Amino acid sequence: MKNNNQWAFIVNPVAGNGHSLLVEKELIAELKKRNIVAYIVRTERKNHAKTLVRELAEQGYKTIIAIGGDGTFNEAGSALIEFPEVTTGLIPAGTGNDFAQILGQNEKFTEKDWDIFFEAKTQKLDVGRCNGNMFFNGMGLGFDAQVASENYITPDQVKERSKNLYVWHILKNLLFYKERIFKTSTNGEMHKTLGFMNTISIGRRYAGDFFITPKAIANDGLLDVCMVGKLSLPQRLNILMKVPKGTHLDHKKVSYYTTDKMIIEVNKKSAYHLDGELFFDTRFEIDILPGKLSIIYNPKGNHFFGDSN
Repeated sequence: MKNNNQWAFIVNPVAGNGHSLLVEKELIAELKKRNIVAYIVRTERKNHAKTLVRELAEQGYKTIIAIGGDGTFNEAGSALIEFPEVTTGLIPAGTGNDFAQILGQNEKFTEKDWDIFFEAKTQKLDVGRCNGNMFFNGMGLGFDAQVASENYITPDQVKERSKNLYVWHILKNLLFYKERIFKTSTNGEMHKTLGFMNTISIGRRYAGDFFITPKAIANDGLLDVCMVGKLSLPQRLNILMKVPKGTHLDHKKVSYYTTDKMIIEVNKKSAYHLDGELFFDTRFEIDILPGKLSIIYNPKGNHFFGDSN
């Protein structure tokens, strides 16, 4: 199995309610067509991708690709931080594929997409970190994290996921979510605010259609921060309508800036998510690791990288 010239692919078999298995079949056909030798392995449990990445990297594989959604890549990418010599990438096959937009990828690969992928053009990708855990698209505190916590499911419940239930959690929290006091220290300043939500990002898109941090560049060495203050119900609805187009930044209750590190504190244990993965804490130490991963991307796609490599 050890061969530095081979590719390795890690497939999350439950990603996309099993859609990843269909993508795996497509991959096998594409590899055969291109006479590419590759090793393919499936995850068997949560965090298994981290273990597999370490094993594959130690065996000499120089290109390790995840097949799944944002959570799958988060696991694989978190382990690859330890192996800067390895190139990584994602073939999107999950329920949530927000990270793929950074790479300029379509959520469903066509023949053209496979051709572009196997050209293996790479960029350096910044990595966010909160309390020692990595994120590659973004993290959220407040409203969106509360929605995520109420909609959280275990892997064995994945087939029961209901989009209508997710929408219900959004609507319920739009009506009843109570703002929290956030104490934020960043760029040499400290602010105490009653906030609706805080989003700290590498990428721009969340939950498919929400461009909360529309100015983010994935290799500029900076985190984009969108902080939304206390809102009335009409203001909540107004901002919700603007976010899909990224036009909410001119709202008087929205504060948008960049930083390379920050600390946020709340007075009670609160939900937060990293690329959709759920955690709870009262203090959040957040920073960025510039250019930490080398990743395959589509240079002709709708990507969000700056000019530097």
